[in-house]
Amino acid sequence: MNTTTPSWMKTCLQLAAIYNIVWGAWVVLFPHHFFELVGMTPLNHEMVWQGMGMVIGVYGLGYWWASYDPMRHWPIIVVGFLGKLFGPIGFFWNYFIMESVPFSFIYTMLTNDFLWWIPFFLILKRVHTHYNWKLHD
Repeated sequence: MNTTTPSWMKTCLQLAAIYNIVWGAWVVLFPHHFFELVGMTPLNHEMVWQGMGMVIGVYGLGYWWASYDPMRHWPIIVVGFLGKLFGPIGFFWNYFIMESVPFSFIYTMLTNDFLWWIPFFLILKRVHTHYNWKLHD
């Protein structure tokens, strides 16, 4: 980690990495468990949900690697941040417009998305400020 990177960034990204890897493994290994917990009918094609778990788990690997130098590996953080924005947008579209998903599905977004909005935003804000400052030297 370089000297311009605060230690909280590494900690945040490593926590996100661990969370994503654990959540991804849970979904892959127990694809119906979440649906049982929130009282939803499980998917007919569990491999779709398991595929999502695999992608989330892979994000975790990216966050772990990015944690060693967030200022350099910011594109990984941008991709994760965008996923954390677009996931809830997709949920709200499907809930309010398409009326195709129960509201209880929002529970996946509390810890998968909303929890990480502020720390990821702050990391990306610092990256932007750092590189913008370097451009004007």
